[in-house]
Amino acid sequence: MENSEDLCNIEGNGDGRGNNGACCAPSTSAAASSSAYKLFGRQTSFHQMMGGGKAADVILWRRRRVSFGIIIAATVAWLIFEYSELPFLSVSSDVLLILIVLLFLRANYAAFRKKQLPTLPELVLSEEMVNNAAASFRVKINYMLLMAHDITLGKDFKLFFKVVIILWLLSVMGSLISFFTLAYIGTIIFITVPALYNKFEDHVDRYAGKIHRQFSRHYRIVDETISRLPRSITKDKEL
Repeated sequence: MENSEDLCNIEGNGDGRGNNGACCAPSTSAAASSSAYKLFGRQTSFHQMMGGGKAADVILWRRRRVSFGIIIAATVAWLIFEYSELPFLSVSSDVLLILIVLLFLRANYAAFRKKQLPTLPELVLSEEMVNNAAASFRVKINYMLLMAHDITLGKDFKLFFKVVIILWLLSVMGSLISFFTLAYIGTIIFITVPALYNKFEDHVDRYAGKIHRQFSRHYRIVDETISRLPRSITKDKEL
């Protein structure tokens, strides 16, 4: 490495300036790529951010059959609940009832024919799994309570603006479409958008970075304007 740097300093126009920019170009490009904007502020790959397990493989369509099966099942369920106008509780109970009866008859028929059924994995929740789930749930609940606390005290205008926009969008969507349609759209988005983002990651991050810089500049202006308001009010009170 030192020899290459010396060569870069020596070669060129004879004064050590000719190839200096060219030699520094790779490091500059590397620094630019490392400081490039990444959606969600992630530092790892998108697959690792999604958990890196089987669920991430399904969401990113690395298991195409399972992903396609989820879309088919969600579409069928949406058609049944949306157009048949059947109550959700009745349909769910009927499906579970039919499934339990079929499994029970299958087990007894196999015992009558003296056939051995394939072993099923035992569905047991370990104490470690329950503790991890409870700890994760507690962290998320505490984070939401902290967000509510900051919004109530007016500490974070950016967070307040995000929450207001999200709640307003949910209110508008809830008045236009039903709950099952909203759940179906959410399922389709959840199973398709991450895969599309993973495929066109560089292009999306580039445009998202531009949009983020624009929003940050406008937010800085609004935040500075609002931060001046309490000072002027207190000065008027003192006068």
